[in-house]
Amino acid sequence: MWQILLVFLVPLMLSNVLQSASQTMASIWIGRLISTQALGAVSAVFPIVFLLFSFVFGVSSGSSVLVGQAFGAKDFHKVKKVAGTVLGAALYLGIFVAIVGTIGSSTVLGWLATPPDILAQSDAYARVIFLTMPVFFFYFVYVTILRGTGDSTTPFYTLIVSSVLAITVTPIFIVGLFGLPKLGVVSAAVAGVIANTAALGWLLYYLARKNHPLKFDRETLADMWIDWKILGAVLRIGLPTALQVMMVSLAEIAVISFVNRFGSSATAAYGAVNQVVGYVQFPAISIGIAASIFGAQCIGAKREDKLGSVVRSAVGLNYAIGAVLIGACYLFAWFILGWFITDPNTLRIAHQLLMITLWSYAVFGNSAVLSGLMRGSGTVLWPTVIGIFAIWGVEVPAAYLLMHRIGLDGVWLGYPIAYCVALALQFSYYEFVWKRKTHERLV
Repeated sequence: MWQILLVFLVPLMLSNVLQSASQTMASIWIGRLISTQALGAVSAVFPIVFLLFSFVFGVSSGSSVLVGQAFGAKDFHKVKKVAGTVLGAALYLGIFVAIVGTIGSSTVLGWLATPPDILAQSDAYARVIFLTMPVFFFYFVYVTILRGTGDSTTPFYTLIVSSVLAITVTPIFIVGLFGLPKLGVVSAAVAGVIANTAALGWLLYYLARKNHPLKFDRETLADMWIDWKILGAVLRIGLPTALQVMMVSLAEIAVISFVNRFGSSATAAYGAVNQVVGYVQFPAISIGIAASIFGAQCIGAKREDKLGSVVRSAVGLNYAIGAVLIGACYLFAWFILGWFITDPNTLRIAHQLLMITLWSYAVFGNSAVLSGLMRGSGTVLWPTVIGIFAIWGVEVPAAYLLMHRIGLDGVWLGYPIAYCVALALQFSYYEFVWKRKTHERLV
């Protein structure tokens, strides 16, 4: 089982590395070619973007469970029906977010106590990001559905297209090459929409050329009018997950409001570390996604006897891969952070944050495997409750209290404390409740 998981994981993790790389390079371009303040402006918008991503990630995780179960049962018509319904919902939601977000971005940034010296740049960046949401939501949901069938290779090819374009186009707009306007901090957002649009176009072409079961055709287009029964099933699974991830993103908003009190240097350090942590965190998330998809397929195929093998293999891979990545980041921390930051004080703050939190992402990955497997069976309530409690009952209060006792380092300590509590509670529910239940296909 670990070999099967690894074959699926390699393209999925490489996809996440590419996605992180494009974000990392954007931060490097902004920090190096514009200023540390510009990097802080982008970092201030990160929690808002993460909140939007969280909701779509959660709902699409519900679709991947249904797609995985239908695929495991060889019901390919149902696979396509689920895909069309969720793609339609993603597009309509993206249009709504684009309209509301563009109007209200400055108000939201004000609520976050964004430092005045970066507020205007943050607002300009946020407005462009909001306008990209229809394309991004549709594109993100499409690759998530593909992974639900066990296909992690096609999304990887797609991300190669988007990442290369984003990395290449961002500095062109920053510097104003080839007669193009100098867009400043907005350059990364404009490059992102160009890259995502091109990648989506390539994905649709590739699926059609390969005659893939999930190619976009008239049947898919008709299904985008939404089957409310299927959407209801997706939301029953996805909304609790979306709620949990949104609570995580809201916690990030709370945390950055704490960090902002220490000035724009602390905000910039927070943004730089988020880029580095992505390389450690996304593989852990990927393994949780893999556990969910393979668990769903086992349940669809009526092979519950394989679930124990899935969780053991996924947890083992989490610690093996995590040890390599975390060790490398500890070893080369100063060098890596120097890619983003030139100011010595900001660099020192970022290094301290990394030293305090980095090890705990292995614990985070173990928790993600257990909750992912349980969600693959449609069990979402208690994994969600546990996740929300760990964030809002532990992380945010701990960060707030410790901030007042030991300063900025106290904010960073909230992360490992919360991850350890989450793992203890997820394992207890998995071991003493979930394993003793019988699990069946949902639709």
